[in-house]
Amino acid sequence: MIGHVWERVSECSQLTDKVVATCDTEIADYITLIGGRAVMTGSHHERASDRCAEALEILEAEAGCQYDIVVLVQGDEPMIQAAMIEEALSPMRDDPDVQVTNLVAVIESTEEFEDRNCIKVVCDLAGNALYFSREPIPTRSKVKDIPMGKQVCVIPFRRDFLLKYTRLAPTPLEIAESVDMMRVLEHGYKVRMVPTAHQSQSVDTPADLAKLETMIVRGVSEFRK
Repeated sequence: MIGHVWERVSECSQLTDKVVATCDTEIADYITLIGGRAVMTGSHHERASDRCAEALEILEAEAGCQYDIVVLVQGDEPMIQAAMIEEALSPMRDDPDVQVTNLVAVIESTEEFEDRNCIKVVCDLAGNALYFSREPIPTRSKVKDIPMGKQVCVIPFRRDFLLKYTRLAPTPLEIAESVDMMRVLEHGYKVRMVPTAHQSQSVDTPADLAKLETMIVRGVSEFRK
C-alpha cells in the first residue's frame, strides 16, 4: 500500500521531491527497491506531522537547502491522485497567510459517518476547520441538510509552520481525538479546508481494505465500459 501511495504521489508534477518518511526498515527497503527514496525517522512519533517535520530537517541538512512547502500524504490513502495534491496546494498560491491546508470530502453514508476511523470535520463560513472528531459531527437530530465532511489526509504545510507545529506542545483534544490538526486549532492557528470531489478511502481495518478493493474493481469496470 505504501508503494501504491508513493507511485501516485510521484505523478504530481508540482512536487520537486517525493520521499517516504518511516521508522520501519522493511518499508524503507521496499521503497528503495521500487526506485523511490525513503528517510528513516525516529520510532517515537505519535503524529504523522511530527514525523514529517523530522524528515524535512533531515532532507534539508543533506541537501543544504530549504523547501517552501511540505505536503504530508498519509500512507493509508491509496486512492490519492495528483489532482488532489494540486487542489490542496491552491489556497497557498492564492493567499500567503494560509499556513496549512487539508482536503475535505463529503461523507455519503450513515455507516461512514458513524465510523470512528473516519475523521469528521466541521468548518466556519470562511472554510477554516472548527473541529475534527472521530465522533459523528455535526448533529443530524435537527438539521438534515448540512453536509457531512471527512478529513482526507493530504495536508500541505508551509515549511516554517511545520517546524513551528512540531515544537508546539501536544494538546488535550489532539490526544483525545488522535488528530494532528487539533494541535493547530488548540494553539489558536487556522487550518484551511479544501473541498475535493475525488473519491477517497483510507485503509485502517480489514473491512476498509475490502471496501477499497470493491471500489477499485468497480472503477476498472466503469473505465472498460
